[in-house]
Amino acid sequence: MSAEFPQSVLFCCDHNAVRSPMAEGLMKRLFGAETYVQSVGVHNDLEIDGFAIAVCNEVGVELSRHRSRSFEEMQQWGDDLSSFDLVIALSPASQRSALELTRFFHLTVEYWPIMDPTGIGETRDQKLGAYRQTRDQIISRLTDKFGPSSFPI
Repeated sequence: MSAEFPQSVLFCCDHNAVRSPMAEGLMKRLFGAETYVQSVGVHNDLEIDGFAIAVCNEVGVELSRHRSRSFEEMQQWGDDLSSFDLVIALSPASQRSALELTRFFHLTVEYWPIMDPTGIGETRDQKLGAYRQTRDQIISRLTDKFGPSSFPI
């Protein structure tokens, strides 16, 4: 683990239904209890995506119990953005929201351009392929950022 390993990380995307829950689950799987990890979306208008659940199950990450939430709900439930060491935005809209909501706090917001797999592919296999690409992009970014995992996938 690198010396700069954060104590808390918040992943965000557009709906908290695909990329950010995948990143949250993968981070927890790869780095265990090393850090507090949550995820959030700009909107909470979708349930967790079934293809995201399926491709994460392939690598031992359980997402079926994930409940989507928005930045607004997160704050209503008492999670303060300022309590996170690092916010990682996985979509341009979530990066804008994170920067706007954290402008008064001294914390880092990073943007990782992770592919949105929704709407890609016609068949189930093609769709799963797109979601696997997104999952693997996230795994690659996590290990590039935080180093090798104690719990490899």
